[in-house]
Amino acid sequence: MSTIEDTRRDWKQWHERRVESVSAPYGPLSLTGTHWLADHPDGALPGLPGHWAASPGGDGVVLTAAAEDGLTLDGRPLAGEARLTADTGPVPGSRLALGDRRLVVLVREGLWAVRDFDPDAPARRAFTGIDATPYDPRFAVEGRFTPYAEDRTVRVSNADGVERGLGLGGELVFRLGGHEQALQVSVEGDGSLWAVFADATSGTSSYRFRFLRPAAPGPDGRVTVDFNRALLPPCAFADHFICPFPPPGNTLTAEIAAGERNLLRR
Repeated sequence: MSTIEDTRRDWKQWHERRVESVSAPYGPLSLTGTHWLADHPDGALPGLPGHWAASPGGDGVVLTAAAEDGLTLDGRPLAGEARLTADTGPVPGSRLALGDRRLVVLVREGLWAVRDFDPDAPARRAFTGIDATPYDPRFAVEGRFTPYAEDRTVRVSNADGVERGLGLGGELVFRLGGHEQALQVSVEGDGSLWAVFADATSGTSSYRFRFLRPAAPGPDGRVTVDFNRALLPPCAFADHFICPFPPPGNTLTAEIAAGERNLLRR
Protein backbone atom coordinates (compact mmCIF):
# COMPACT_ATOMS: atom_id res chain seq x y z
CA MET A 1 0.00 0.00 0.00
CA SER A 2 1.49 3.32 -1.07
CA THR A 3 2.21 5.98 1.53
CA ILE A 4 2.16 9.74 1.22
CA GLU A 5 5.95 9.59 0.88
CA ASP A 6 5.59 7.22 -2.08
CA THR A 7 3.07 9.61 -3.64
CA ARG A 8 5.39 12.59 -3.17
CA ARG A 9 8.26 10.62 -4.71
CA ASP A 10 6.09 9.66 -7.69
CA TRP A 11 5.08 13.30 -8.16
CA LYS A 12 8.72 14.43 -8.05
CA GLN A 13 9.63 11.89 -10.73
CA TRP A 14 6.65 13.00 -12.82
CA HIS A 15 7.76 16.63 -12.55
CA GLU A 16 11.35 15.78 -13.51
CA ARG A 17 10.17 13.81 -16.55
CA ARG A 18 7.93 16.69 -17.56
CA VAL A 19 10.79 19.23 -17.42
CA GLU A 20 12.93 16.87 -19.48
CA SER A 21 10.15 16.42 -22.04
CA VAL A 22 9.35 20.10 -22.62
CA SER A 23 13.04 21.00 -22.89
CA ALA A 24 13.85 18.20 -25.37
CA PRO A 25 15.28 19.29 -28.75
CA TYR A 26 11.84 19.07 -30.39
CA GLY A 27 9.69 19.75 -27.35
CA PRO A 28 7.21 22.64 -27.19
CA LEU A 29 9.95 25.18 -26.42
CA SER A 30 11.42 24.61 -29.88
CA LEU A 31 8.33 25.73 -31.81
CA THR A 32 9.26 28.92 -33.67
CA GLY A 33 6.29 29.27 -36.01
CA THR A 34 2.87 27.99 -37.06
CA HIS A 35 2.23 29.11 -40.64
CA TRP A 36 -1.33 28.85 -41.97
CA LEU A 37 -1.38 28.30 -45.71
CA ALA A 38 -4.54 30.38 -46.06
CA ASP A 39 -2.58 33.40 -44.80
CA HIS A 40 0.02 32.96 -47.55
CA PRO A 41 -1.83 32.51 -50.86
CA ASP A 42 1.43 33.12 -52.77
CA GLY A 43 2.74 29.82 -51.37
CA ALA A 44 5.75 31.37 -49.61
CA LEU A 45 5.95 30.62 -45.88
CA PRO A 46 8.10 32.83 -43.62
CA GLY A 47 11.62 31.48 -43.27
CA LEU A 48 10.89 28.30 -45.23
CA PRO A 49 11.94 27.41 -48.78
CA GLY A 50 9.64 25.86 -51.37
CA HIS A 51 6.12 26.55 -52.55
CA TRP A 52 3.31 25.43 -50.22
CA ALA A 53 -0.37 25.06 -51.10
CA ALA A 54 -3.42 23.15 -49.95
CA SER A 55 -4.19 20.33 -52.37
CA PRO A 56 -7.10 20.98 -54.78
CA GLY A 57 -9.32 18.57 -52.83
CA GLY A 58 -8.37 20.13 -49.50
CA ASP A 59 -7.15 16.79 -48.16
CA GLY A 60 -3.47 17.65 -47.78
CA VAL A 61 -0.59 19.93 -48.67
CA VAL A 62 1.34 20.10 -51.92
CA LEU A 63 4.98 21.12 -51.46
CA THR A 64 7.16 21.94 -54.45
CA ALA A 65 10.88 22.33 -53.81
CA ALA A 66 14.22 22.36 -55.61
CA ALA A 67 17.26 20.39 -54.51
CA GLU A 68 19.06 23.59 -53.50
CA ASP A 69 16.28 24.40 -51.02
CA GLY A 70 17.80 21.87 -48.64
CA LEU A 71 14.54 20.17 -47.65
CA THR A 72 14.49 16.45 -46.94
CA LEU A 73 11.50 14.13 -46.96
CA ASP A 74 11.77 10.83 -45.09
CA GLY A 75 15.51 11.48 -44.83
CA ARG A 76 16.05 11.99 -48.56
CA PRO A 77 16.63 15.28 -50.44
CA LEU A 78 13.41 16.65 -51.88
CA ALA A 79 13.43 17.87 -55.47
CA GLY A 80 10.06 18.18 -57.14
CA GLU A 81 6.54 17.84 -55.78
CA ALA A 82 5.40 16.05 -52.64
CA ARG A 83 1.88 15.54 -51.35
CA LEU A 84 1.67 15.60 -47.58
CA THR A 85 -1.00 14.76 -45.03
CA ALA A 86 -1.08 15.72 -41.35
CA ASP A 87 1.74 14.34 -39.20
CA THR A 88 0.46 12.24 -36.34
CA GLY A 89 3.68 10.90 -34.85
CA PRO A 90 6.16 12.58 -32.51
CA VAL A 91 8.00 15.59 -33.89
CA PRO A 92 11.39 13.79 -34.29
CA GLY A 93 9.54 11.39 -36.61
CA SER A 94 8.05 14.13 -38.76
CA ARG A 95 8.58 13.52 -42.46
CA LEU A 96 10.02 16.93 -43.37
CA ALA A 97 13.28 18.50 -42.23
CA LEU A 98 15.39 21.54 -43.00
CA GLY A 99 18.78 20.89 -41.45
CA ASP A 100 18.15 20.36 -37.73
CA ARG A 101 14.68 21.85 -37.96
CA ARG A 102 11.58 19.67 -38.20
CA LEU A 103 8.53 20.77 -40.16
CA VAL A 104 5.19 19.35 -39.05
CA VAL A 105 2.03 19.50 -41.16
CA LEU A 106 -1.25 19.92 -39.29
CA VAL A 107 -4.91 20.58 -40.08
CA ARG A 108 -7.56 22.26 -37.94
CA GLU A 109 -11.16 22.53 -39.09
CA GLY A 110 -10.14 22.06 -42.72
CA LEU A 111 -7.32 24.63 -42.65
CA TRP A 112 -3.73 23.49 -43.19
CA ALA A 113 -0.59 24.78 -41.52
CA VAL A 114 3.11 23.99 -41.13
CA ARG A 115 4.87 24.13 -37.79
CA ASP A 116 8.59 24.87 -37.56
CA PHE A 117 10.46 23.23 -34.66
CA ASP A 118 14.04 24.46 -34.16
CA PRO A 119 16.26 23.02 -31.38
CA ASP A 120 18.10 26.38 -31.32
CA ALA A 121 14.93 28.36 -30.57
CA PRO A 122 15.47 31.32 -28.21
CA ALA A 123 12.72 30.07 -25.87
CA ARG A 124 14.51 26.75 -25.46
CA ARG A 125 17.83 28.44 -24.72
CA ALA A 126 16.19 30.75 -22.15
CA PHE A 127 14.31 27.97 -20.32
CA THR A 128 15.39 27.24 -16.74
CA GLY A 129 12.49 25.12 -15.48
CA ILE A 130 8.83 24.92 -14.53
CA ASP A 131 7.58 26.55 -11.36
CA ALA A 132 5.50 23.78 -9.76
CA THR A 133 4.10 23.56 -6.24
CA PRO A 134 5.33 20.51 -4.29
CA TYR A 135 2.77 17.74 -3.87
CA ASP A 136 -0.13 18.68 -1.58
CA PRO A 137 -2.65 15.92 -0.75
CA ARG A 138 -5.44 18.49 -0.34
CA PHE A 139 -5.56 18.88 -4.11
CA ALA A 140 -6.01 15.18 -4.92
CA VAL A 141 -9.70 14.35 -4.47
CA GLU A 142 -12.23 11.83 -5.68
CA GLY A 143 -14.48 12.90 -8.51
CA ARG A 144 -17.30 11.43 -10.53
CA PHE A 145 -17.58 11.63 -14.29
CA THR A 146 -20.98 11.71 -15.96
CA PRO A 147 -20.96 11.42 -19.76
CA TYR A 148 -23.31 13.51 -21.84
CA ALA A 149 -26.03 11.64 -23.73
CA GLU A 150 -24.36 13.03 -26.87
CA ASP A 151 -20.98 14.66 -27.30
CA ARG A 152 -21.09 18.45 -27.52
CA THR A 153 -18.97 20.97 -29.37
CA VAL A 154 -18.60 24.51 -28.07
CA ARG A 155 -16.84 27.39 -29.75
CA VAL A 156 -14.01 28.83 -27.68
CA SER A 157 -11.30 31.36 -28.31
CA ASN A 158 -7.81 29.99 -28.88
CA ALA A 159 -4.45 31.44 -27.90
CA ASP A 160 -3.88 32.70 -31.45
CA GLY A 161 -7.07 34.78 -31.33
CA VAL A 162 -9.14 32.43 -33.50
CA GLU A 163 -12.35 30.78 -32.31
CA ARG A 164 -12.51 27.01 -32.83
CA GLY A 165 -14.64 24.08 -31.77
CA LEU A 166 -13.85 22.16 -28.58
CA GLY A 167 -15.42 18.73 -28.18
CA LEU A 168 -16.84 17.90 -24.74
CA GLY A 169 -17.93 14.46 -23.60
CA GLY A 170 -19.21 14.95 -20.06
CA GLU A 171 -18.98 16.60 -16.65
CA LEU A 172 -16.52 15.92 -13.85
CA VAL A 173 -17.84 16.80 -10.37
CA PHE A 174 -15.73 16.86 -7.18
CA ARG A 175 -15.42 18.65 -3.85
CA LEU A 176 -12.50 20.91 -3.09
CA GLY A 177 -12.10 23.04 0.01
CA GLY A 178 -15.56 22.03 1.18
CA HIS A 179 -17.29 23.22 -1.98
CA GLU A 180 -18.62 21.30 -4.97
CA GLN A 181 -16.85 22.10 -8.24
CA ALA A 182 -17.49 20.92 -11.79
CA LEU A 183 -15.56 20.85 -15.05
CA GLN A 184 -16.70 20.11 -18.57
CA VAL A 185 -14.22 17.61 -19.98
CA SER A 186 -13.24 16.00 -23.26
CA VAL A 187 -12.85 12.24 -23.53
CA GLU A 188 -9.68 11.01 -25.24
CA GLY A 189 -9.44 7.93 -27.45
CA ASP A 190 -8.14 5.79 -24.56
CA GLY A 191 -10.99 6.86 -22.26
CA SER A 192 -8.91 9.31 -20.22
CA LEU A 193 -10.21 12.81 -19.62
CA TRP A 194 -8.93 16.25 -20.57
CA ALA A 195 -10.02 19.54 -19.03
CA VAL A 196 -9.05 23.11 -19.87
CA PHE A 197 -9.59 25.15 -16.73
CA ALA A 198 -8.88 28.42 -14.97
CA ASP A 199 -9.14 29.14 -11.26
CA ALA A 200 -8.77 31.92 -8.71
CA THR A 201 -4.96 31.92 -9.17
CA SER A 202 -5.05 32.19 -12.97
CA GLY A 203 -3.32 35.26 -14.33
CA THR A 204 -1.87 36.10 -10.91
CA SER A 205 0.24 33.39 -9.25
CA SER A 206 -0.44 30.87 -12.05
CA TYR A 207 -0.56 30.99 -15.83
CA ARG A 208 -3.85 32.29 -17.27
CA PHE A 209 -5.24 28.74 -17.70
CA ARG A 210 -4.05 25.16 -17.38
CA PHE A 211 -4.78 21.61 -18.49
CA LEU A 212 -5.75 18.61 -16.38
CA ARG A 213 -5.63 15.02 -17.63
CA PRO A 214 -7.34 12.58 -15.23
CA ALA A 215 -7.18 8.86 -15.95
CA ALA A 216 -10.09 6.97 -17.48
CA PRO A 217 -12.96 6.75 -14.97
CA GLY A 218 -13.96 3.40 -13.50
CA PRO A 219 -17.23 1.65 -14.44
CA ASP A 220 -19.01 3.67 -11.75
CA GLY A 221 -17.62 6.96 -13.07
CA ARG A 222 -15.24 7.46 -10.18
CA VAL A 223 -11.86 9.01 -10.95
CA THR A 224 -9.11 10.75 -9.01
CA VAL A 225 -8.94 14.49 -9.70
CA ASP A 226 -5.33 15.39 -8.92
CA PHE A 227 -4.50 19.05 -9.44
CA ASN A 228 -0.94 18.34 -8.32
CA ARG A 229 -0.55 17.25 -11.94
CA ALA A 230 -2.13 20.32 -13.48
CA LEU A 231 -0.18 21.18 -16.62
CA LEU A 232 0.87 24.37 -18.30
CA PRO A 233 -0.62 24.38 -21.82
CA PRO A 234 1.76 24.30 -24.81
CA CYS A 235 1.16 28.01 -25.49
CA ALA A 236 2.87 28.78 -22.15
CA PHE A 237 6.10 27.52 -23.74
CA ALA A 238 5.76 29.02 -27.23
CA ASP A 239 3.45 31.70 -28.62
CA HIS A 240 2.86 29.68 -31.81
CA PHE A 241 0.59 27.04 -30.26
CA ILE A 242 -3.18 27.38 -30.65
CA CYS A 243 -4.36 26.16 -27.23
CA PRO A 244 -8.09 26.44 -26.52
CA PHE A 245 -9.19 28.68 -23.67
CA PRO A 246 -11.46 27.21 -20.95
CA PRO A 247 -15.03 26.63 -22.10
CA PRO A 248 -17.90 28.38 -20.27
CA GLY A 249 -18.19 27.10 -16.70
CA ASN A 250 -14.59 25.90 -16.43
CA THR A 251 -13.32 28.80 -14.33
CA LEU A 252 -13.25 27.40 -10.81
CA THR A 253 -13.95 29.56 -7.77
CA ALA A 254 -11.32 27.66 -5.77
CA GLU A 255 -7.65 28.63 -5.62
CA ILE A 256 -5.75 25.73 -7.24
CA ALA A 257 -2.37 26.43 -5.65
CA ALA A 258 -0.98 23.16 -6.99
CA GLY A 259 0.69 21.63 -10.01
CA GLU A 260 2.56 23.53 -12.68
CA ARG A 261 2.16 27.25 -12.16
CA ASN A 262 4.48 29.22 -14.45
CA LEU A 263 7.38 28.96 -16.87
CA LEU A 264 10.85 29.83 -15.55
CA ARG A 265 13.37 31.48 -17.86
CA ARG A 266 16.55 33.47 -17.65
